[in-house]
Amino acid sequence: MNRIFNSRSGFSSAAVSGLMAVLLVLAGCSMAPTYNKPDAAAPEAYKEAANPQANNWKTAQPSEQIARGAWWSVFDDAALNELEQRALSANQSLKAAAARVQEARAFQQTARAGLFPTLDAGLGAQRGRPSRVSQGLPDGAPLPIQNSYSAGVTASYEVDLFGRVADSVKSASAEAQQSDALLRSVQLALQADVAQNYFTLRELDAELDVYTRTVTLREAGLKLVQRRFTEGQISELDVARAESELATARSDTMTVQRLRAASEHGLAVLLGEAPARFSFAPHPLTAVDIHIAPGLPSSLLERRPDIAAAERKMAAANARIGVAKSAFFPSLTLTGAGGLASGTAGDLFNWSSRTFLLGPLAALPLFDGGRRKGNLAKARAQYEEEVANYRQQVLVAFQEVEDNLSNLRILQGQMLTQADAVKASNRAASLSRTQYKEGAVNYLDVIDAERTVLQSQRAALQLAGAQAVSTVNLIRALGGGWGDAPAAQTAAMPTTQAAQQIALQ
Repeated sequence: MNRIFNSRSGFSSAAVSGLMAVLLVLAGCSMAPTYNKPDAAAPEAYKEAANPQANNWKTAQPSEQIARGAWWSVFDDAALNELEQRALSANQSLKAAAARVQEARAFQQTARAGLFPTLDAGLGAQRGRPSRVSQGLPDGAPLPIQNSYSAGVTASYEVDLFGRVADSVKSASAEAQQSDALLRSVQLALQADVAQNYFTLRELDAELDVYTRTVTLREAGLKLVQRRFTEGQISELDVARAESELATARSDTMTVQRLRAASEHGLAVLLGEAPARFSFAPHPLTAVDIHIAPGLPSSLLERRPDIAAAERKMAAANARIGVAKSAFFPSLTLTGAGGLASGTAGDLFNWSSRTFLLGPLAALPLFDGGRRKGNLAKARAQYEEEVANYRQQVLVAFQEVEDNLSNLRILQGQMLTQADAVKASNRAASLSRTQYKEGAVNYLDVIDAERTVLQSQRAALQLAGAQAVSTVNLIRALGGGWGDAPAAQTAAMPTTQAAQQIALQ
């Protein structure tokens, strides 16, 4: 037996045992700073909420891990429900995010392996001749070429004296949790993008419907003008104006068709399908009469997956400070090897061929030109960066909620005002056409009135589309919804529906 420590080397077994006991007590001590999630500037209530005084403050409790429900079902739209399910099952960006989660979990498993010893087995054969000096022979002494055979097991274990391995595991675990949160963030973004593209497509269908009826109206107007010109009641100028308005309406129709085609192609990609194989039947938009209850600002810190990801990334950076600190302290590795060694293959498995080697290996860093100091400064700076990124993410989240709350609040009144504009412009156009037939006004007045109708109708439809998209954006900004708690409350708003019907007249 080759004893690493013995009485002749000056170390007693008691001293060695005492040293080992001290080192084992130190094992697992983390050098990382105590991690506390930093405070974020969360207000007590949303400024743009309908009744901010009703939102009582509460401390945020992490609930980002709670399974989310199908929040888009609040729109009660079977077509949207189907598109969302298709996107969740086939979107390639979502699959890539899921693969990144598996990658992070594999890295976590690799880091956890450092907590356990490594064990290897080997079998080998060698042929050679050692130097005469190593064998204590004079130069020129005969020394035959020898064969050697070995079979054995080697083991190695790093005692985690100052928490290097433990902190590495903590960092990898936090990064895996960050990947999970990022997957949920990608999923929420995908769901919102599908809903936004869907409502945009339906808005364009509504605009196409308006333009189709406008073209029909322009064609009828051109026939009227041509008849009056033939009868000698008007000049050729009115005919030219009518032809110009008809051509313009047809061109504008093609513009909307082009936008619709691009929107349909974008929706196909979100669904994980080739645009050439996807088509969506025309389905004009109707008013989205849904009121979203924003809840408490503190709940936003619980629900947003991107905030959870930023917090986990910050925790990983904190753990890496401990890894950098542990590099300044000694390391201890326990090694052992045991097996069989023989000069002939036939004697390899004899009991007399057994051999083993045991012993610890301690290493103390002395000089590295400032590498460890630089690594520690880098780890601390990265942590401070992640703290700032986390707080910025929280501020952006609050901004997104406030933006969409204000959008919906203003859009509600704007749509009612625009409905009055559509109604008034329709009335003015009807009067101008009647007066033109009676010869009281010229055709330019009719053109101006009909242009105003078209602009008012398009504006009303675009406001309806903006309301639908803002509703989706608000749900997204709030972090989606859960199956056990409805994310939205529906409320009938006949005035908004009336505005939509007026826009389509």
